[in-house]
Amino acid sequence: MGRRRRQRGQRHGRRRRVMSFLQPCLLVMLHQRRAHGYSLMNRLGEFGFSPDMLDPSLVYRALRDMEAAGMVTSEWDSESRGPQRRVYRVTPEGEHDLAEWTGDLARTRQEIDHLLAAYERSERDPDQGGGDTG
Repeated sequence: MGRRRRQRGQRHGRRRRVMSFLQPCLLVMLHQRRAHGYSLMNRLGEFGFSPDMLDPSLVYRALRDMEAAGMVTSEWDSESRGPQRRVYRVTPEGEHDLAEWTGDLARTRQEIDHLLAAYERSERDPDQGGGDTG
């Protein structure tokens, strides 16, 4: 029973991590140029998302959530051939959020680099590490 709970929690945890990383990725792409949801979804591979890992509904939900939060705006593309599609663009508030996210990610990367370096040093010289002293 405990195993089933852990697996369920891991699945939901992964979805939260995907959504947490998905929003800044979408903002980066919209920072570069306005785009349709479908084209954004196709470009997510640039950020390490595999097509089989990402449900399109997650992308559109993220865009709706970001629009509700004021990070992006959308409008119907009147120049589109075929069915009309929404075109998304980043707002000044979204630009601000993106700058905060990227700064936070840079700090997190530094912390991870320090942790990995400390671990690698302890692996090379186990006597120098902070092992059990008791």
